[in-house]
Amino acid sequence: MRIVAIGEETELAGYALAGVEVVVAGDAESVRRAWSELGGDVGLVLLAAQARRALPEPLERSGLLWAVLPA
Repeated sequence: MRIVAIGEETELAGYALAGVEVVVAGDAESVRRAWSELGGDVGLVLLAAQARRALPEPLERSGLLWAVLPA
């Protein structure tokens, strides 16, 4: 299982050092596109606060864990 982080590069750069796949998404459209393109092998998604706000409520996806990172 992969771990993916979605959001702005400045917030997520350190996560790449821990082996997290960072998907840079600086606007709402790119966040929604990144979310929709997540593969079935992703088990955990870390969302920057701005990325979470760009996604719809409720945020559900079978078998996928997600967390919002503190600002």
